[in-house]
Amino acid sequence: MNHLTIQEQVLIRQIQEETKNKNIDNITRTNAYFLYFKKNPEIVWSFLASMVSRNGGWNMCDLKGSVFVQILDPNTRKQLFLTFERANWLIFHDVYPQLLLYQYSTRFSRPLFHLLPYFNVSSFIQQEWLRFWNENDSLRISSALIINEQNVIQKPIIEHPVYKSRVFRSLIFSFQDWFHFSCVLFPTCGGELYGASVNGFRNLSKRINLGKRLMKILLHPRLFPYFLEFAESTPHTGSRHDFERYFKMPVNRETPFLRAAFPVIEHNRHEYEDWSLNSPKAYKWLHTPAKHRHPIHLTDWYFHKRNQMKLMLYLQKGLLDKRV
Repeated sequence: MNHLTIQEQVLIRQIQEETKNKNIDNITRTNAYFLYFKKNPEIVWSFLASMVSRNGGWNMCDLKGSVFVQILDPNTRKQLFLTFERANWLIFHDVYPQLLLYQYSTRFSRPLFHLLPYFNVSSFIQQEWLRFWNENDSLRISSALIINEQNVIQKPIIEHPVYKSRVFRSLIFSFQDWFHFSCVLFPTCGGELYGASVNGFRNLSKRINLGKRLMKILLHPRLFPYFLEFAESTPHTGSRHDFERYFKMPVNRETPFLRAAFPVIEHNRHEYEDWSLNSPKAYKWLHTPAKHRHPIHLTDWYFHKRNQMKLMLYLQKGLLDKRV
């Protein structure tokens, strides 16, 4: 850092500090992404990130909700929570400095992306930020960020031996994956749900395709204002009641607030490896269009899956009662 100007050194420290302060938990991350989008609406990926982060919070709080506390033992629930939390922390740790550097670049009216290597981000995304600065292609930088962040979690989370054996090969994860119980939802204040179900989460290309599908849904000209209205008028608590309270039929709150359910977790990034140096697929992913195979309106689907989960719980309890 010796060859950097004093201003650049100060800027790097400021960005590191701001990233750390906003990477405390799922609530701070969700809010940071959305506030960033409000200031920089051309970076629509940040709005997508805030909505996906909301879903991450809902998935975490499900683990302390009325269904999963009866299906899963405490250790399994803790491991699942730590997996969600670690993946979300890693993505924010990687991407938020990028977002802030772009914001400072616009403020100073000159590109500052030569500072990106000081934040250990991939050479792929460094090149894409420079391209965005010159060409202002909002959809391309969104796709590039989707590709980058899914690669960021691939080795340390998806392929990590501990997470692999205890989480991604666990019966409950396979069950959710197989039956499409896991879903990314974009709610509206009118009580409607849109989004896409997640199947094949361990597969990197499928997660990238999911991200692109979600971006396409989010930017739907008719639906975008409704998603924005929901985000602006609904504080994120982690409880599914954030959106279930808008349903036309009253629904009881069955998941807790995130901060009442989970402690703040301290993280560190011990190792860094530039995924793009050994990935011939990076630009293939960039030019592969999103593939939609299922309806995006999921309100009825959600109620159906909710009832299925309840039925699964009753069946499991019935089996346990018989054993006793």
